[in-house]
Amino acid sequence: MIACLVLTVSLVSCDSGNIRRTPGHIYAPDMTYSRAYDAYTSNPNFADSMTSRLPVTGAVARGHQLPDHLKEGDTTAYKTFTTSMRFNADELNEGRRLFNIYCGICHGTNLDGQGPLYASGKFASMPANFKDAKYLHMPVGQMFAAAKYGKNMMGSYAAQLDAKQRWMVIAYIKQFQSKNGGDAFTLGEATAKPDSVKAPMMAKLEDKKTK
Repeated sequence: MIACLVLTVSLVSCDSGNIRRTPGHIYAPDMTYSRAYDAYTSNPNFADSMTSRLPVTGAVARGHQLPDHLKEGDTTAYKTFTTSMRFNADELNEGRRLFNIYCGICHGTNLDGQGPLYASGKFASMPANFKDAKYLHMPVGQMFAAAKYGKNMMGSYAAQLDAKQRWMVIAYIKQFQSKNGGDAFTLGEATAKPDSVKAPMMAKLEDKKTK
C-alpha cells in the first residue's frame, strides 16, 4: 500500500503541466536549436566566411530559360532554331501588345510594313511586310535572330524583349500569318479534345468502374 502511494506521488510530481524548464539532455541539439546567420554576415561554416552563397554554376533562375546557342551571322543555325514553348490566348495577346509597342512603328499594326515611321518617309526601304510571300513561310528561328541581333536597318531588341517575350511576339506574327496564307500555326497550346473524342473515352472509364 505504501509502495503504491509512493509510486503515485512520484508519477504526479513528474507531470508539471508541460511547463518543465529543465528537460535534461537533448539529442542532436544543433538540429533543435540551429544557429541562423543573417545575409551578408560572416559565417564560419564556409571557407570564404560569406553567408550569402553564389548560385551553382550553370543554374538557371526560376522563370528564366537556358541560353540559346545562336551566334550573330550564323544563318544556318537560324533556320533550324525553334522553341518548345507553347502560348495560350493571354500570352498571344501579350505578344500582340508587345508587337504594337516595339514593332508596329515600322512594320505597322496590320503587319503590312506600313508603320508610321516608314509612312513618314524616314526610310527609303520598306520594313518587312509579314503578309508578303517572302515572310509568310520564314522559319521562326530567323525571326528570333532578327529580334535578338537586328537585321539590316532594324536594330537589336534583345535589351527591350527577353527570350520569352520575343517568342510571344513571333507566335503572334505566326498566328496572324496562318490566317493569311502562311503555314499552320503550331506555337499555340493544345486545345481540348472535341466531344466526339471525349465521349468514347468517358464510356471506357465508366465501363472499367462497373467491372
